[in-house]
Amino acid sequence: MAHVLCIDSGNSRIKWGLATGNGWLARGALAHDAVAQLAPALREHPVAVRVLIANVAGTQALAAIHAALAEMTLATDSVIEVRAEAMRAGVRNGYRDPGRLGVDRWCALIGARAQVSGAALVVMAGTATTVDSLMADGLFRGGLILPGIDLMRRSPARDTAGLPFADGQHQPWPQCTDDAIVTGILEAQAGAIERAWHRLEDPVAPCLLSGGAAGRLAGLLDLPVQAVEDLPLEGLRVLAGEI
Repeated sequence: MAHVLCIDSGNSRIKWGLATGNGWLARGALAHDAVAQLAPALREHPVAVRVLIANVAGTQALAAIHAALAEMTLATDSVIEVRAEAMRAGVRNGYRDPGRLGVDRWCALIGARAQVSGAALVVMAGTATTVDSLMADGLFRGGLILPGIDLMRRSPARDTAGLPFADGQHQPWPQCTDDAIVTGILEAQAGAIERAWHRLEDPVAPCLLSGGAAGRLAGLLDLPVQAVEDLPLEGLRVLAGEI
């Protein structure tokens, strides 16, 4: 496979990787307002012959990415904006309307399928927490979307008169308000993940955990966890060999 630039444009950051047939030649991350730094970051590497973009950050973010790409030397003008499909790379999309599945979730499922041949729970913990059930035959059965940990932390301070923006720690027996809020949030997230995992009815199915907040959840989960760096980007690398 020739060099392909994969771009995962999430709500908080842009993650990128220069993919080859053997893996990643280079990877990095940028804030959305620093997308112009993408060209300098890639200057020392081979020129990409294709670009795959998975964007959930809105039209302005996508336009900024295209503007940054226009400033780069590419071997082609082949820029593909990935969308969820009914079936691709061994994953069947069980959404009622397959095209309405978020492309980040779709790419994460494809990345997971490339790493696990059986059933798996695919969890991305970022601005939102998504919990998606991938069956052993490749069917995406359905999933959950929760506010992310930091969004949940903001809610009590925004919507109640007397509660703070919690800066506490997870505790088995919280004895202050900040700890009580943070512990409640983390256990709510962990509980949703564990309930979804039990619905798989497969005791060896791994939970593939990715995203910026993954480390805050991993130790709370009573199930087999595999940490994976940026599953959507891994899915884009798989798609680079397919489309």
